[in-house]
Amino acid sequence: MFLIVIGIIVLILTTVLLKNNPALEKFKPIGRITGFVFILLGILTACIKQIDAGQVGVKVLFGSVQNDVMGSGLHFINPLLDVKRLDVKTQNYTMSGVHDEGNQLGDDAIRVLTSDGLEVTIDLTVLYRVVSADAPRLLSETGDDYRDKIVRPITRTKIRDNAVYYQAVELFGNKREDVQHRIYKSIEDDFKKRG
Repeated sequence: MFLIVIGIIVLILTTVLLKNNPALEKFKPIGRITGFVFILLGILTACIKQIDAGQVGVKVLFGSVQNDVMGSGLHFINPLLDVKRLDVKTQNYTMSGVHDEGNQLGDDAIRVLTSDGLEVTIDLTVLYRVVSADAPRLLSETGDDYRDKIVRPITRTKIRDNAVYYQAVELFGNKREDVQHRIYKSIEDDFKKRG
């Protein structure tokens, strides 16, 4: 887009400044050619988009999200399209009580009440990834800040919902695997519904 604007400026300057100046009249064709070259280069670069490995591109035309997904590689597109890139690699979100360990500054550990009425602090890391085919729906319904709108709140809610079925000793003892599996299934179901 920048090159197109430069080309238009060169064309306008060539037309306005050289119109009434006979001494510079010989530079008029060079100015026009330069302006058209910049416009052509701008259009060509706007038509070519590269999507890196581990990402998908979602086409957006004047705010309307298109349903097709662009995989990694080089793509030729309409120059009016805006391409939003979403990371489809496995990512993690850490909630920890240690000040600089998690994704949020300060204490971000989850405090839950167990079935025996005790408050337990849990540090955890959630692994997730965006499903490529669902990327347009995710972008249109949630936006590209899905980490703060989906991953964090659903994880915190599901951990609190599932921890109430166990006693404090069980959360860290012999039923730890059951707790993890139950939390994993409930988070996975909600994450899949959202993309």
